[in-house]
Amino acid sequence: MGFYGNKYHLMPKVIYGDVHIDSMSTKKEQETTTTSQLQREQQEAVNKALDETKFDIKKATNEAKKEIPRYTEAVSEYQEQTIEAARDIAETYIESQKEIINAFQSAYGPYVETFYSRTWSPVISSRRISEVYANVVSNHADNFVTATRLTNNMVFAGMEAFKTSLQQTKEIVKDLSRLSVNTAKTFEQTSRESSRLSTV
Repeated sequence: MGFYGNKYHLMPKVIYGDVHIDSMSTKKEQETTTTSQLQREQQEAVNKALDETKFDIKKATNEAKKEIPRYTEAVSEYQEQTIEAARDIAETYIESQKEIINAFQSAYGPYVETFYSRTWSPVISSRRISEVYANVVSNHADNFVTATRLTNNMVFAGMEAFKTSLQQTKEIVKDLSRLSVNTAKTFEQTSRESSRLSTV
């Protein structure tokens, strides 16, 4: 006969051939040990799977972070191209209007000047009309460039709003996760107490 256990709780062990019989163990204790071992193994498997998922997410986010310079460059190029296109459009428009004004002024200027000088006051002349028209064209081109700049600003404001929204969503998810964990822990504690009370 031998003893097993720790130095404070020694239990007699009776050996009959190849069969070991623990005098204090019962079928219920063995079932509890098997059940708790199974629960521990399940918990370890779940924890391992979740840790692997966490690792995969971290790996994916690190890879995405590596792409940020490329995205930043693309946005910067987009902005530059948009501004250049707006400038080119405005310049082309102004040049075409200048040529149109010059063509009309050259062709009809002398006739209009003669007509206005005879019938209307000299304040209204083809040169003055051309100047007014040139101002309208210039204002139109300036408005186009300003509208392009405002559009870019709105895009970036939208990106900032999205960034703020994303940050708020992150905080809300953290709070909801904490709430879920606390609820699960409360449920676990209540279940244990109920189980303990039902066995008493």
